[in-house]
Amino acid sequence: MKIQTVGIVGAGTMGNGIAQIAAVAGFKVVLIDVTDAALAKGIATLTGSLDRLVSKDKLEASTRDAALTRIETSTDYGRLAQADIVIEAATENAELKNRILKQIEGAARADAIIASNTSSISITSLAATLATPERFIGMHFFNPVPLLQLVEVIRGVQTSDETASAVRELTEKLGKSPIGVRNSPGFVVNRILVPMINEAFYVLYEGVASAEEIDAGMKLGANHPIGPLALADLIGLDVCLSVMDVFLKDFGDSKYRACPLLRELVSAGRLGRKTKRGVYRYD
Repeated sequence: MKIQTVGIVGAGTMGNGIAQIAAVAGFKVVLIDVTDAALAKGIATLTGSLDRLVSKDKLEASTRDAALTRIETSTDYGRLAQADIVIEAATENAELKNRILKQIEGAARADAIIASNTSSISITSLAATLATPERFIGMHFFNPVPLLQLVEVIRGVQTSDETASAVRELTEKLGKSPIGVRNSPGFVVNRILVPMINEAFYVLYEGVASAEEIDAGMKLGANHPIGPLALADLIGLDVCLSVMDVFLKDFGDSKYRACPLLRELVSAGRLGRKTKRGVYRYD
């Protein structure tokens, strides 16, 4: 399949980032969300990101302007009929994703690929909700999408070879580096990363060191570019908690129990950078 138009459902952090790189790479983009306000916010974020790249001489102004003309926004799923691939980029919630995927399948062409940007939920399970699971696959981008190179391409049991091949080719055309991953909770990166972040919360919870000292320790002692607690704020504490809960449920191993402090901060609405407060403040 030759992919020319990319549909994206969800104009939040991940969705608008995927829309940005697809438009810059020359693809037509159809960006869908439930409200015009959500779409406007997504486009504003995307435009700001492109403007920063232009100001840093990392992108030509003409390329930015051309990319913006390639993006169509709508609250109507029917607009996805023109897409060759539709990427679901909603909140990390299995019930919500299943509902959205069924809506996508009802609107998209019969030969269109359907992908999920899930960071932890089983691709095989998500595919099972569709009438044509062979055209379903995982495309896990990383935040911030315009800057991070990796995309995990995750095959479910049902995913066809043709679907996997087309998505790997698309990933490379988007300027990203794909790695093939077998379906498993958390796939590769989050399977390793999120439990480490959770352990950092336990170290903070137990008073072993302050947040600043924990992050400095991992930056200076393990050569990490960003500390695990600051990274949690960037990812979103609610996302980290959701991933840990998926691990606990799917693996049935108590080592994946989320730290009570992480759960408490999420309950308080302190989700990180997106709410201006998480482990740290972002006033």
